Amino acid sequence: MSIDDRLDATQTIPSANTFAGELTPSAKSVSDGFRRVFGGEPLVFRAPGRVNLIGEHTDYNDGFVVPAALQFATWAAIGPRPDASVHAYSENFGEGRVSPLAGIAAAPTGHWSDYVRGVAAVLQRGGQSLRGANLYIAGDVPLGSGLSSSASLEVACAYAFLALANVQLDRREIARACQTAEHEYAGMKCGIMDQFIACFARRDHALLLDCRSLQYELLPLDRDVRLVICNSLVKHELANSEYNQRRMQCEAGVHALRAHLHDISALRDVSLEQLERHRSALTDTVYRRCRHVCSENERVQEAAGCLRSGNLARFGKLMGESHRSLRDDYEVSCRELDLLVEIANGIDGVLGARMTGGGFGGSTVNLVRSSAVPEFEKIVRREYERATGRTPPIYVCSAAEGAGPAE
Repeated sequence: MSIDDRLDATQTIPSANTFAGELTPSAKSVSDGFRRVFGGEPLVFRAPGRVNLIGEHTDYNDGFVVPAALQFATWAAIGPRPDASVHAYSENFGEGRVSPLAGIAAAPTGHWSDYVRGVAAVLQRGGQSLRGANLYIAGDVPLGSGLSSSASLEVACAYAFLALANVQLDRREIARACQTAEHEYAGMKCGIMDQFIACFARRDHALLLDCRSLQYELLPLDRDVRLVICNSLVKHELANSEYNQRRMQCEAGVHALRAHLHDISALRDVSLEQLERHRSALTDTVYRRCRHVCSENERVQEAAGCLRSGNLARFGKLMGESHRSLRDDYEVSCRELDLLVEIANGIDGVLGARMTGGGFGGSTVNLVRSSAVPEFEKIVRREYERATGRTPPIYVCSAAEGAGPAE
C-alpha cells in the first residue's frame, strides 16, 4: 500500500477508553516515524496535556482557573510537500488523512483529523499563509481521561504549521486559534484554559489564568508534592452534549440576571450575594449551575493565595469544596469519580482530591505528599478495583513545561 493510500484510509476512531499513554514518544522516535512514513528531515514540536487543579467550568464563563501542564504530550513532526494539502499520519491510531488547505469544511466528523484540519483552517482564516505539509503525530496523553489530549494535539500542530511557514504568532493568538478550531471543527464549545496552559506553562508551577483578559500569574508548586491523577476508566456517552448544555444553562442565567444586573456580560461578573438576591429570576437548575460557577471563582482566587503563601492544607480543602459543588450543583461528576475522591480522602498524606476536566467520567486530581504516593497508589487501586472491577491507571506527575520545539 502506498503512503497516499495509507493516508486516505478511514477507520473508526477508538473509544475514549483507549490510552495513548501506552506509547512513549520522543523527539527521536517521532523523527524516525516521520522518515519512515514520508522521508526527509522534519521539524519537531511538542505540546503538553494538562490537569486543572481548581476552577472547573469557569473558563467559558470568563472566570478564573488554576491548571498545570503535565509531562504527557503530543509530538508533531512536520516537513514541506509541493502541493497545497496536509498529509497527516497518527502513530496512535495507525492511520492517516489527507486534507486540502483550501476550502476546509467545518462540519465535525468525529475523526482525530478534525483537530488537525481545524487548526490549519483557522490559522489561514486569520491571515497566516500555510505551506503544504507532511505531518507525523504521536502522543502519550491518555485519551478520555480529562487531561486535554485534544488541546495538546491542536497546539502541537499549530506550532508545527507556523514554523514550517516561517510565521511568528503571539502565543495568546495561538491559544485562541486552537480554541476556535475545537469549537468549529470538533463541536466542543470549550473555554480557552486547555490551549492557554499548553502554550504558557512553566515547570514546577501552576498558572492562575483570567479567562477574560488572558492575564496570568505563575504560581509555585511545592516540590515535595505530587499531582497524582487517577483515571476512572469511564467516559459517559453524553459527555459532550451535557457539557454544551451546561454552557447554555450558564448563558441562560446571565440573560435572566441581566434584567437586574445590567452591566454583567458573564457569570464572572456576578457575586454570590448578587446571585442569592436575584435567585427568583432563575429556575432551580439554572440557579444551581450559576451557584457553582460563582462560588468556584471565589475558591480559585483564594486557592491562588494559598499557593503564593504555601498553605497547601487550605488549598486541599478548597479542592474538596470544588468537587462537592461540581457533584451537587453542576452535576457533572459520576459514581466512579465520587468513589475515587472518597477513597483518596481517607489516605494519609493526601492534601486534596477532586474530579478534573469536563466530567461525566475521566479523572480525579490529587495533591499528595511525595512520601505518601506509594501507599496512595496501592490503596486506590485495591479499593477502586474492589468496588468497580476496574484497575485505574494512576499517573504520578509534576508540573511540566509548555509547548515549543523538541529538545
